[in-house]
Amino acid sequence: MKPSKRIGSCIHRKRLPPRRQTVAELRELQRLTAAVVMRRLTSAHKTNPRWIDGGSTAQVVAGFIRPNDRMTSFERLELYNRQYWFRLLECLSEDYPGLRAVLGGKTFSNLAQAYLAECPSESFTMRNLGRSLVGFIESHSELVAPRGPLAIEMATLEWAHIEAFDNAAEVPLVLSDLANFDPQHVRLRLQPYLTLLRLEHPLDEFLIAVRRHQGLRHEASNAVGKRRKLQPMRWRSFRPSSTIHLAVHRHRDAVFYKRLTPAQFVLLSALQQHCPLEQALEQALVSCAGEKVTPATITKWFRNWSSLGWFCKVAATRIRRPSNLTRKR
Repeated sequence: MKPSKRIGSCIHRKRLPPRRQTVAELRELQRLTAAVVMRRLTSAHKTNPRWIDGGSTAQVVAGFIRPNDRMTSFERLELYNRQYWFRLLECLSEDYPGLRAVLGGKTFSNLAQAYLAECPSESFTMRNLGRSLVGFIESHSELVAPRGPLAIEMATLEWAHIEAFDNAAEVPLVLSDLANFDPQHVRLRLQPYLTLLRLEHPLDEFLIAVRRHQGLRHEASNAVGKRRKLQPMRWRSFRPSSTIHLAVHRHRDAVFYKRLTPAQFVLLSALQQHCPLEQALEQALVSCAGEKVTPATITKWFRNWSSLGWFCKVAATRIRRPSNLTRKR
């Protein structure tokens, strides 16, 4: 004899179609999820149990995330919250190894978390994560005290490194392109990936040593002087020295730190500010009177910079030199 069926066991309930969310509801869900995921972790690297208004984060999360048979709603979103922050902190650490070496691990971690809380990622690529870091350090000097000036210079150099590594490159200019143009009107443009820096600490060789020690992206330097041993150096070994003029650029898919003379720096800075070539040359000669600069020296500079691809195709007013021959009326 077959066991009797339970009353109602044969009744198939009609499955209702899922309720469709409106665009406004979807946006609210995205906003709430992002607010939890992007919120700063506690000192124990956990999701903050208190919500922005002081209430319970668990109650807020339970309102739009379902639990499962293993985790509560709060625990489910906590996974993403921790993964998000750990990933961002890892990216900053990889992009700013020199700053981390200068500040030390704990101070750098505190700085990175404070920075990400105030300047969250707003780009589709991690490459832009540290775009506002220099300005943040300048306005929150207490986070890096007493190494503020050194930290600002290092962060500036490392952002220039990021720009040099993957910023855009335009069609390079060759010197023959300028043969028939008047230097009073020609305006040379520098490549977008090229950054000119004035530093008070010898950080170029130090950053190369740090990055090589950590096995990061390859870069090179042609700084004047004997190369130091490739090993990390403590920040205490750095003291303000004579001003260092530096060009951070890319050549054959590698980042280079090229030291410049004061006259070279003034000349390139003037060109970067869209000054005509003749005016840029005058500024370089006037501001660096103590440096021996001849026409042959300037020609050598431009040949070197042109071979490195630093100049872009001329895009300003192109006025040719006047001809010596006049047309008869």
